[in-house]
Amino acid sequence: MPPPLPPALPASPTAPASPTGRVPRWVLDEATGRAVDPAPRRAWEGGPPQPPRLWSPAVRGVLSVALVLVLPLGAAVLAGPRPWPWEAGSASTSPDVPAPGVGATADRPTPGHEAADAPLGTPAAASATGTYAFVEHQSTDDAVPVAYDPCRPVHWVMRPDGAPPGATGLAEEALSRLSAATGLRFVFDGTTDEAWSQDRAPFQPGRYGDRWAPVLLTWATPDEVPALEGTVAGVGGSQAAAAGATWVYVTGAVAVDTGWTDTVAGSAEGRAAIRAILMHEFAHVLGLDHVDDPAELMHPEYRGQEGFGPGDLAGLAELGRGACAPGL
Repeated sequence: MPPPLPPALPASPTAPASPTGRVPRWVLDEATGRAVDPAPRRAWEGGPPQPPRLWSPAVRGVLSVALVLVLPLGAAVLAGPRPWPWEAGSASTSPDVPAPGVGATADRPTPGHEAADAPLGTPAAASATGTYAFVEHQSTDDAVPVAYDPCRPVHWVMRPDGAPPGATGLAEEALSRLSAATGLRFVFDGTTDEAWSQDRAPFQPGRYGDRWAPVLLTWATPDEVPALEGTVAGVGGSQAAAAGATWVYVTGAVAVDTGWTDTVAGSAEGRAAIRAILMHEFAHVLGLDHVDDPAELMHPEYRGQEGFGPGDLAGLAELGRGACAPGL
């Protein structure tokens, strides 16, 4: 007998859902404040490590073909948009950093940092074919996705601990493809010592100054990121803030399992798989969700796709046409 459908969430933008339209249990647990214990870590079994999957509450199967790059991919895992103000004390401070400017609060920076009068780029022309889905939609219009502000660059940083050789280049290659598809501009701010946190503060003036924290890329183990347990290879997602009636993503994070990258980074095929996983996870950061079409990179399995499919590109183009939000 199939389980009953979960109840609807009273969220501002619509809650993340699976491609079937069901709200995952982890979303309900997070919204109601109920603690969720991660599943116990599973050890690698028999010979070379099996290709891992990227975590998704809706995708639990594990492929058993060792060293074949066929990986179930994962969906967003960070806390989604929530009303302001956020919990007091979430922003880090430091006596060595100037106080935030006029208009800043404990939870958000002075509005308008790097905001331009028009989008910095133009999304690529996309085919009308293919399928795509969004992680979240605006509460005022469920046909419009939550997206990043196209009128300012999206900054990102990388914690280098555990990174495979050439990690920065692989990430830049992945983001260059996302930039071409969306028109968004990505700026690498260098390395950081910031660790992954499920409760990451989006405004950290003590670390990053009077601006939204950059998107964080880390290379981690399941001990640090429990969602990477077992055969999970990576997680990613974003956080949003309200600009009037519009929700806008302001920062995000991606974590990739070093136990997997260490086994594949030595071959050209393995590096291509790492790049594809970064493309997939950063696409989650920008707002793309899973689809059922195996021709798309946002399908829950990676089967050696060389790049984004037509639906992926159409969805990314729409995400590149998000609202400019100089008030954030």
